Amino acid sequence: MTMEQTQPKQEAVAHWGGGTQTTHPITYLMLCKSLTTEEQPCQARPMQGSEFCYLHNPSISEDEKRDARSRGGKENQIVLKTPLPPLKLTNAKDVIVLLQDTINGVRSGELDVRIANCLGFLTDKLLKAYEVAELNDKVDAMERFLEKRKTR
Repeated sequence: MTMEQTQPKQEAVAHWGGGTQTTHPITYLMLCKSLTTEEQPCQARPMQGSEFCYLHNPSISEDEKRDARSRGGKENQIVLKTPLPPLKLTNAKDVIVLLQDTINGVRSGELDVRIANCLGFLTDKLLKAYEVAELNDKVDAMERFLEKRKTR
């Protein structure tokens, strides 16, 4: 890797509305300077202002690193104060009601955006499953109809 590739760069990004915008320095080509336990180059990105990733950074104590590993991202978990009630989602109209409720919960600040994103993703998958099931039912009906026609 050349020195030029590891230096932060400015990049112009085109936007749909036309024009360009300068982004923050890009450091995605830089990798941690440390070696792994297998003596291979670490593939993690370095921390901002450092040549090392979090786990290889000598300015972070081993106790802090061990504590971060044991938490495993638990600090970022979202726990609802009041659990959401189970819903019976049997058709697209039920999903619409859920999405309306989710949107209103986000807008009122009662529902975290990350939970709303999860619900949106899952309801999208549910709607696709409904579509596939409906198409399968139609294909089955057409096959039965064609089979009856053949036996006449």
